[in-house]
Amino acid sequence: MRTFARSVAALLLTLLLTFAASFLASPTIGAQRTDVTVSAAISLKDALDAIESAYTARHSEVTLSMNYGASGTLQLQIEQGAPVDVYISAAPKEMDALESKGLLLAGTRKDLLRNGIVLIVPTGSTLGVTSFQDLLKPGVKRVALGEPVTVPAGKYAQEVLTHLGIYDRVNAKAVLAKDVRQVLTYVETGDVDAGIVYTTDALSSKKVKIVARAPEDWHAPVIYPVAVIKTTKDPGAAKAFEDFLSGPQARAIFEKYGFSIVNP
Repeated sequence: MRTFARSVAALLLTLLLTFAASFLASPTIGAQRTDVTVSAAISLKDALDAIESAYTARHSEVTLSMNYGASGTLQLQIEQGAPVDVYISAAPKEMDALESKGLLLAGTRKDLLRNGIVLIVPTGSTLGVTSFQDLLKPGVKRVALGEPVTVPAGKYAQEVLTHLGIYDRVNAKAVLAKDVRQVLTYVETGDVDAGIVYTTDALSSKKVKIVARAPEDWHAPVIYPVAVIKTTKDPGAAKAFEDFLSGPQARAIFEKYGFSIVNP
C-alpha cells in the first residue's frame, strides 16, 4: 500500500513540475500576444530599427511589423485600407490628409521629431560644390531629388531651391527618386553629382559628405508627426508603442541618429 502511495505521489509531483515548467516557458501565459504594424517614413528606418529592438526586449508579448517608405506612398496605402496601427510621416501634409478623412484615432496625433535639409555630394567629388547655388555649375549634370508629390524630402528640397530662385534650372538636371533613401543611394554610388536629403540620412553614410545646410527659414519646418490609425485592432497596444516613442529611451535613440525632439 505504501509503495502504491509513493508511486502516486511521485507521479503527481512529476506532473506538477512539468506544468510549472510549461507555465514559465510559454510566452503566451499571463500576457496576450499582439501584433502592431508601424508605417513610417523611410528616413526613420535606422532609428526605428533600434527602437524596435529596445521595445520588444521590454514587451516580449508584442511583435512590431515595420513598414518603411515615402510618406505619401504610405498615406495612400492607409487610405486604401492597409492594416496599419501607427503611422509616422516626415511632414504634416500627409498626416493632415489622413486626419481630414477621419482616419486617425482621436487624440493620438502628436508632433514627434525635427530634422534638417542638407546638400550632399559623393565623398570623392571634385566639382567644387559648396552651396545650393553651385548646383547651377555646368559641371553638375545630375542632381537627385525626391519626387515632391509623394516624398516630403523632395518637397522640402523644392522649397529650398524655390527660395533661392533656382528651382526650375536645377529641376532640369533632376533625377527623381521614390524616397529619400534612394536619393542617398544615387549620391553614394556616384550616379548623380549631388542630392538633397535630410541631415539624418547624410549622417548615416560614410560615402557622402554634407557641403551645405539649408537654414530653417528656407523651407517649412521638417516635423515628423505620429498618430494611431482609427482602424487599429488593438488601440491599447498601438497607443502604448506611440507613448514609448516619446519616452526617454526612444528619445535617446532618436538623438543618437541625429533627430531633434519636438517636446523633450
